[in-house]
Amino acid sequence: MGVRNSVTVLLNFAKEGFDKAVLVGKLFCCVHVFNTYFCSVVLAYGPSMLPTISTSSSLLLAELVSHRFNKVGPGDIVILRSPEVPRKVLTKRVIGLEGDRVTYVVDPNNSDKSETVVVPKGHIWIEGDNIYNSYDSRNFGAVPFGLLQGKVFWRIWPPKDFGSLRRRAE
Repeated sequence: MGVRNSVTVLLNFAKEGFDKAVLVGKLFCCVHVFNTYFCSVVLAYGPSMLPTISTSSSLLLAELVSHRFNKVGPGDIVILRSPEVPRKVLTKRVIGLEGDRVTYVVDPNNSDKSETVVVPKGHIWIEGDNIYNSYDSRNFGAVPFGLLQGKVFWRIWPPKDFGSLRRRAE
């Protein structure tokens, strides 16, 4: 009888462990789906979005749904794939949508010369808030709308800046 009880205890223990492992697996699947399709944490760093986003690492929340329904507009901060280095993700502000006329300073460090362009169909115009130190549409032109990955709406880190990142008034 002792062997049978030991086997029963081991089987119950194994079944309970397996059930817990399945539950943890389901949890990880739900987190993965949520992070891939609905909302994601983004690490932003660098000077291009000063003063809105600091040069030290900032953790931001980006929702990944609105760009799929064309709910992105001028003033929104977005994350997108770099048109020149696809492995790189950029954080920039939308300045113009397709058909918009955008006037920008060509080289703000050296002159006040400006140009006006019309954003082509299926593209957006993005710029960093710090025009003196940003590599953006002024350098590589309008960006295909398909490179958009999400719209930033909340700053998590650093704690002193915790809160909403509202659309900038144009």
